[in-house]
Amino acid sequence: MTRFPLGIIALIIVSVLVYFGLAHRILDRLRISDKAALGILAAMVVGSFIDIPIAFGRIDASVNVGGGLIPIGLAIYVLTRAGTKKEWFRTLIATGVTGVVIYYIGSVLMLGNPGGPFDRLDPIWMYPIVGGLVAYIAGRSRRSAFIAATLGVLLLDVFNWVYLLTTGTPGRIAIGGAGAFDSIVLAGIIAVLLAEIIGESRERLQGGPASRGRDPKLLSNLENAEYASTMGIKDSGIKDSGIKEKTDMQDSCPKKKEAGDSNE
Repeated sequence: MTRFPLGIIALIIVSVLVYFGLAHRILDRLRISDKAALGILAAMVVGSFIDIPIAFGRIDASVNVGGGLIPIGLAIYVLTRAGTKKEWFRTLIATGVTGVVIYYIGSVLMLGNPGGPFDRLDPIWMYPIVGGLVAYIAGRSRRSAFIAATLGVLLLDVFNWVYLLTTGTPGRIAIGGAGAFDSIVLAGIIAVLLAEIIGESRERLQGGPASRGRDPKLLSNLENAEYASTMGIKDSGIKDSGIKEKTDMQDSCPKKKEAGDSNE
């Protein structure tokens, strides 16, 4: 009996949550609307069955549409909405760190040590859990954690492909396909959940996003996402309109009396 791909099961569950509006807050932080998210999830499910061959030397390589091309495109989109160059740089560093850590675990601790404590671990679960944790710790923000987790796991296939190319070793590699698809999907979900749970708890304890020493533009983006989530605005791609709507609402309310107009 063929096992149904774990990644597709996870995508279906996420699609149900998005459809019923239960992932609205997270999507706001990623600057993705509910309709766009459902379209992306459907494209990933369909694309998981499509492999594009890459003719290069003696290596039988291919890239999976659902597990390779779409996550890369989504990561680029989310990164362009990050808001600051500092977050861009941190995201790229976090992606590289996540990829290196996963590669070290998979190539050194698991394959290089037969019979060791890591030899019996299932890569389908090991890579997403480690990738999600490292991505959140290194990326910190929700967007950075999501990008670093998905692309970090994807880098494992890229590293293996580069290894085969540089050593001239014949082999087969499916970038973003097979078990890598499951790991990429799960890593992104774990990273976002960690960022949401831990980040939200920290913000509630401190009364909102930390503002000291942070870029005013980034804080403005965070406030807009928070306001849009509170008001139920589903088009999270709007930046300035959130401020404008908030200002219009304030203008429509009765103005408070100034100190000089007090009855005292």
